[in-house]
Amino acid sequence: MRIDASPHRSLGGSPPSEGLDGPVPARLGLPDRTARRARVSSRPRVTAREYQGLVTDRLVESRLTPNAISLTGFALCVLAAVLVWNELYFLGGLAFVIGSICDTLDGRYARTSGKGTPFGAFLDSTLDRIEEGVVLTAVAYQFAQESDELAAAAVVLAVLASLMVSYTRARAEALGVECKVGIADRAVRVVILSAGLLLASLELLEPSVYLLAGLSVITVGQRVWHVRGELTRNAAASAD
Repeated sequence: MRIDASPHRSLGGSPPSEGLDGPVPARLGLPDRTARRARVSSRPRVTAREYQGLVTDRLVESRLTPNAISLTGFALCVLAAVLVWNELYFLGGLAFVIGSICDTLDGRYARTSGKGTPFGAFLDSTLDRIEEGVVLTAVAYQFAQESDELAAAAVVLAVLASLMVSYTRARAEALGVECKVGIADRAVRVVILSAGLLLASLELLEPSVYLLAGLSVITVGQRVWHVRGELTRNAAASAD
């Protein structure tokens, strides 16, 4: 008589991984691999906006005020300027990114928590202008140290144009015209400057400044044109 000595077969002729009660993982209470994949793929993915909402909800439950968040973002951007002044571009870029994230949280936090005040909104807008300007001032200093006059002039133009982007919106809204148009709002400008600082080792800081200045000037023109059209349309409607 010949006996099958294969290690892959049991005396009953069935694989050792299976028995009367099914596969070994099931008998041991282990989840099947296919079931695990299905559960993982069925989990809802949290988007960036939803994650920001979760963070805001946690802040609402705390005693933190919107002004404290605004001042924290301001302090981080001043730190970023100091780091850039000392040629620590990557660390300065990180500080600027985190400070700018604080700026995106404070406004939403003020609205959802009910802790916002008119002075808080004024303080937030004022600090936003200073934060961008102080970091660009440090960048201009570095270009001046390298005798790169064209890049330093581009930084000055970028600062002026970014201030005008904010001013045109504020003046338009004072005239009753909503003015959020334009290719380079604050979020876009922050991304461009952050990328330039973080990738300064790849010689991308100077191109980012040129891009920032150019897009900011274009945005000012777009907003002026938009406001002119809206005021002309309103005037024609009033005459009718």
